[in-house]
Amino acid sequence: MAARSQYEELARQVSAMSAVKRGVARLLPSECPGGSAAVLALLDRYGEMRLSRLAELLAVDMSVTSRHVAHVVEHGWVERTADPDDRRSRILRLTPAGRDLLDDLGRRAADLFAQNLKDWTDDEVGQLITLLARLRASFGDCRAHIPKTNA
Repeated sequence: MAARSQYEELARQVSAMSAVKRGVARLLPSECPGGSAAVLALLDRYGEMRLSRLAELLAVDMSVTSRHVAHVVEHGWVERTADPDDRRSRILRLTPAGRDLLDDLGRRAADLFAQNLKDWTDDEVGQLITLLARLRASFGDCRAHIPKTNA
């Protein structure tokens, strides 16, 4: 177990991550706020789903999820169709326009990190990815996926 001082420093470092998040948020086009980008990313990663599952993955309540979904549907990035198993429910899925936007956002984010981490080695970037995923998993993030290492 690490020393208390290490956990205190970790807390400071995690708090300061907002600077990184702000940098990523600046990449988003004005018509696609962070909540919308998160909806698109989750539908891409987990496939079509009901609103309740999306709310669970976003870790926000249904009303917030519903607002995000209304926005992405209005822009044509996501479609809502009747659930064949329960006609009262709707299934959400990415449209080709949503996939195109998500691809563009992914390229922008990758370029941002490549520019800002250009003096990092491949191993250092890989370690950061692994440790961040492990940290999320330790906090019970249901979306955490710990990548396999090359070692």
